[in-house]
Amino acid sequence: MKAVVRTNFSFPKQKSLYVGKVRDVYNIDDKYMAMVVSDRISAFDVVLPKGIPYKGQVLNQIASQFLDATADIVPNWKLATPDPMVTVGLKCEGFKVEMIVRGYLAGSAWREYKAGARTLCGVSLPEGMIENQKFPTPIVTPTTKAEEGHDENISREEIIRTGLVSQEDYDQLEKYALALFQRGTEMAAAKGLILVDTKYEFGKRDGKIYLIDEIHTPDSSRYFYAEGYEERQARGERQRQLSKEFVREWLMENGFQGKEGQKVPEMTDEIVNSITERYIELYEHITGTKFIKAEDCTDIEARIEKNVTNCLNSLA
Repeated sequence: MKAVVRTNFSFPKQKSLYVGKVRDVYNIDDKYMAMVVSDRISAFDVVLPKGIPYKGQVLNQIASQFLDATADIVPNWKLATPDPMVTVGLKCEGFKVEMIVRGYLAGSAWREYKAGARTLCGVSLPEGMIENQKFPTPIVTPTTKAEEGHDENISREEIIRTGLVSQEDYDQLEKYALALFQRGTEMAAAKGLILVDTKYEFGKRDGKIYLIDEIHTPDSSRYFYAEGYEERQARGERQRQLSKEFVREWLMENGFQGKEGQKVPEMTDEIVNSITERYIELYEHITGTKFIKAEDCTDIEARIEKNVTNCLNSLA
């Protein structure tokens, strides 16, 4: 199995290439974006040294399905998925914040709460909560979208006061984010899952707000298995979850949290293969469909270039 960790295509009318932690985003004539979801994997804002075969396909196909399933709530950027690892869509000017919606006290929110924090991004948190407990209602805890390094928590008030987003736009983003989270919660419940928390990114084009990037994937979201949730909470046990958290846990167990001086543990073939298997498991649980590995994997880059070029020529 081969992992695609770097791309450098020259598509028709390409103007620029932005390389993110996982995605390579090609600007096509300032009209379209071709987003290649690579097999890179990041944790604690660090790109790990080895790619994970089929991870890009998993993420791209999950996001594609959820974009289609939520298009009635908010318009989104997607026009086509010409390749298992690629989405082509409208180029939008991204807002400089990420909208994180949390239904449960988990992950970094729990770590802050455990350390004594009782407000998160300006939102007051109840006393006496335990890890993975459900909030009375979902909360929105935005972060800045950093070009490099760590995204930082920020409150609604700070976002508006500093002019990162206008009040009118921010109120709309919050409304969209909560509606998307409600839809994601309902879709997860139908698969026996709980959508714990997730992030959404939005952009603007011709004065209109669009949902951009990925949605409800295991890289951007955390899921619990619904069966046994209450019993595990009552016994103080860890929840069974579907997310990238298992990668973070493996790293933490091996002394890595992205801090200065720490070294990424060795990623053996066994570790890499096990992560691939977990991502495929995530796909099948989240979508309720069997994962079909992309054919023509002898030269994945050539396949992508051909498929995307054909798509862009059809849009011209």
